[in-house]
Amino acid sequence: MIVGIDIGGTKTHLRAQPLAGGPDRDLLVPSSQWRTRNWDQDAGALLAMVDNLVEGAPLAAIGIGAHGCDDSAECEAFRSAFAARTGTPLSVVNDAELMPLALGFAEQIGVVAGTGSIAVCRPSPQSMLVAGGWGWIIGDEGSASGLVREAVRAVARHFDRGGGRGEPLVEAIFETLQVPSVPRLGSTLSELRSAATVGRHATAIFQAAEAGSALAATVIREGGRALAEMAALLDARGAGARHAVAGGSVIAAQPLLWRAFAAALSEATGGRIAAHLFTGDPVEGACRLAASLTRIPAADGASSASALS
Repeated sequence: MIVGIDIGGTKTHLRAQPLAGGPDRDLLVPSSQWRTRNWDQDAGALLAMVDNLVEGAPLAAIGIGAHGCDDSAECEAFRSAFAARTGTPLSVVNDAELMPLALGFAEQIGVVAGTGSIAVCRPSPQSMLVAGGWGWIIGDEGSASGLVREAVRAVARHFDRGGGRGEPLVEAIFETLQVPSVPRLGSTLSELRSAATVGRHATAIFQAAEAGSALAATVIREGGRALAEMAALLDARGAGARHAVAGGSVIAAQPLLWRAFAAALSEATGGRIAAHLFTGDPVEGACRLAASLTRIPAADGASSASALS
């Protein structure tokens, strides 16, 4: 068997694929249930889950995409922790890299827009390029948490210009965040503290845009542009990519954000980089990564994607 593992900020998805054919075996667990951010402890916990999943079947390779492994040194540290416990060939990459791999686009750009946002490309095994991923307080533009932050800023500027209640985004933000009064707008957001808690309110922004809010439309458009700029930054730094695959819980579910990203990417790169929307399971890319270590093709997954090029 080969095993692919997608470690997300919220959940971890393991998939075992028999190379001789047969049904996949899947296991989904909350990442908070096992992950400590200690490489050694986390490697041991994951390998225990792998052992339970394969039930004694011999392992050919393991491919891992890990949220939070944001440079080559962190990926190598995690890989070394596994290597100290198993002789099975394995590779560790950032979870954003799994989406291009799932579509068969090796060495291309992956852009995650979920709770947070990041763009990653690995033009060679020795080179990992990263943009974004700084957290919602200073970055994560275009993510759920980043969009909420920018929506609150847009509402604050709306009041500074003399605007009042009644604008759809203003009403949506006050309702979803339960803001008690105009002066409490900023403090209400800061009290939410975590990106996951902030990001849960992003749906209200898209609902406001559908209700005709010019403020919400601008927030979404700028969020898509910021995501495209991350990919363009990697391009400027020598990524050499022809494809950028975007996915994550927000952009996969919100066509307005996806269209803004695709249009901005085309503008920023002169159409040299084609945008693709990934709506499948990133663990498919982890399985392809594992299969590449065996030189045996991975089983055809049920990837779901739409493309604009």
